[in-house]
Amino acid sequence: MSISLAILWHMHQPYYYDPLKNKFMLPWVRLHATKDYLDMVLILKKFPEVKVNFNIVPSLLKQLKEYENGATDIFFEYSIIPAEELNEEQRAFLVENFFLANWKTMIEPFPRYKELLEKRGKIYGDPVKLSKKFTAQELRDLQVLFNLVWMDPLHREADPFLRELQKKGTNFTEEEKRLLLEKHIEIVRQIIPAYKQMALSGQIEISVSPFYHPILPLIYDNYKAKECMPEAKLPQYQFKAPEDAEIQIKKAITYFEGIFGFKPQGMWPSEGSVSEEVIKLIADAGIKWIATDEEILSKSINENLRSADKLINPSILYQPYEFAGVKIFFRDRILSDLIGFVYSNWQPQRAVEDFLKRICDSTTSGIVSVILDGENAWEYYDNDGKDFLEKLYANLQKSKDIRTVTFSEYLQEKSYSNPLKRVFPGSWIGANFSIWIGHEEDNLSWDYLYKVRQDLVSHQKENPHKDLSQAWEELYISEGSDWNWWYGDEHYTETKDVFDEIYRHHLMSVYLNIGKEPPSFLHVPISKKMKEIKPEVEPKGFIYPKIEGKITGYFEWLEAGKFNLQRMGGSMHKTESLFSYLYYGFNRQSLFLRLDPKFPIKDFKDLKIQIQIIEPVKVKIVFDLLDKGLAQVFIQENETWIRKDEIETVALDEIFEIELPFDVIEIKQEENICLFIEVFKNSYLIDRAPIVGFIKIHIPPPDFDKLIWL
Repeated sequence: MSISLAILWHMHQPYYYDPLKNKFMLPWVRLHATKDYLDMVLILKKFPEVKVNFNIVPSLLKQLKEYENGATDIFFEYSIIPAEELNEEQRAFLVENFFLANWKTMIEPFPRYKELLEKRGKIYGDPVKLSKKFTAQELRDLQVLFNLVWMDPLHREADPFLRELQKKGTNFTEEEKRLLLEKHIEIVRQIIPAYKQMALSGQIEISVSPFYHPILPLIYDNYKAKECMPEAKLPQYQFKAPEDAEIQIKKAITYFEGIFGFKPQGMWPSEGSVSEEVIKLIADAGIKWIATDEEILSKSINENLRSADKLINPSILYQPYEFAGVKIFFRDRILSDLIGFVYSNWQPQRAVEDFLKRICDSTTSGIVSVILDGENAWEYYDNDGKDFLEKLYANLQKSKDIRTVTFSEYLQEKSYSNPLKRVFPGSWIGANFSIWIGHEEDNLSWDYLYKVRQDLVSHQKENPHKDLSQAWEELYISEGSDWNWWYGDEHYTETKDVFDEIYRHHLMSVYLNIGKEPPSFLHVPISKKMKEIKPEVEPKGFIYPKIEGKITGYFEWLEAGKFNLQRMGGSMHKTESLFSYLYYGFNRQSLFLRLDPKFPIKDFKDLKIQIQIIEPVKVKIVFDLLDKGLAQVFIQENETWIRKDEIETVALDEIFEIELPFDVIEIKQEENICLFIEVFKNSYLIDRAPIVGFIKIHIPPPDFDKLIWL
């Protein structure tokens, strides 16, 4: 008996259109279209006996159709402008945003692109000032290379024009750039027909998600979060809209059928988020199967499925279940996450062998469900994952122990499914909804949504015969999960403020579509530009280090707190810091800070380290290597920096150390200090600790040592 393996690649993008600016503000639909969506089926097509499942979110399909019909995004528009005609704002935009790609796998393999990144700097200051250093040819090369590296290697190998463009590598022309961007739209137009053809052939099954990718249990009732997050602080207002949840499901099915010509049999609920109420709505809509995470199953049957990473009884996980007439598959989290986060650092053959061995070692029957994002992992793989996927499919095609199936195919063969008495509410992340609710920013977002929906419902009641469909559409867009994905502390992206603005603009557009002025609160950003970064280690006692720029004793900084600067990075790439750790500590008189460089920096010329305290007072401490080993202290008064004092207890050698007396920086005991550190070279910002936000340090009372001991 062979093992059945169902792989599902989940394809999703939020709706990036800004209704107030009348354009797509982020390019990720187009760029993942050229890098991931088409090649995923083209690679699979080489292995006709391998069957795979794809889940495609309607908000992604809708945007693909809009690109087919002539829509563009601001990145596309700034790409097409002749380099000599770029204005100051556009040049700065390129320098700031056209390196949004994985540096290791997408930029460094292109010598010219790597050269331009080094010219800008991986950590950089004012993009307007920086952009003046770039020639028109360099900016044109940047325009081309950004759009070229987001073309999948499969396309760059198969297309003669793209192959020659990659070989050329630099000094591109405006005509070459125009042809490259035309290739982008050409590829976009091939995606939907390719998936439809593969689905009709039976090699793939396409499933769907709710239209704008909402967290349906929270749209149904956001206080549902209390069941899986009993300690969470929830929004002020209870958002409860079962009818919206139903509409998001039915709109998705209708739109899907209009695109592909057949109804979907399956649904991947957004982020695998389920509740009993939502599953009943899905059943009423005619969906036959859904899938979510193994931890939902574990909590639903109140049984541990694993001991460490090993399944205790594989047969419990590797079978379909049923609730309210809907079949439910639960993904193997370990196998899914290995592809998503681990195998990118392995040689493809070793990764594939490990993956298949784990399956064969864990079971001899049943269905193994492997479900993960189908686009985001590949930029971390060499060659965009092409080598790994080809080896995986080739091994699966010849395997005698494992056969690949679609979910619907498996259900036709195996009519029995294990009934579930209850379904624990949660998502595929921690079996809860903490990513989308509970944080101050998340809760404020829900309260914005609640107020806008209440106003729309009231207006609808007052105008029962008025067509408010466009206003409701804007509200449904606002119910998408992606806005709250970026609110809170869990995730960071360089474009977080753009997400915040698009979200609020959709809410504003609700009012504009009913002829009312948007309320003033919608003009207030939800996203806090500065966020607190938590330390890896908290201080455990007073410290008394000798400030000389060297580690002179093990115990000097033993009781200090510590931040791991290597773990702080962006969403698109891992930001590289000059420093590995930031230590901080105090005694009754002073605050101490220490930076550990990754490599010697004491011989850097024109280096300046600036410590900026933003609360409770605005203080700037500037250490300039040219300033005879002293640090200057400035206090801000009426938006002007006034020099106050200087500090002698500062040193840079193997490490950077500084003592900041509380009386000099005007800090009192038991106050909170919020600060960050910046490093400048030749007046340009080259590093920051932390990379985004600030660190908060609580200055303890005089008896801190005693309190810690007790």
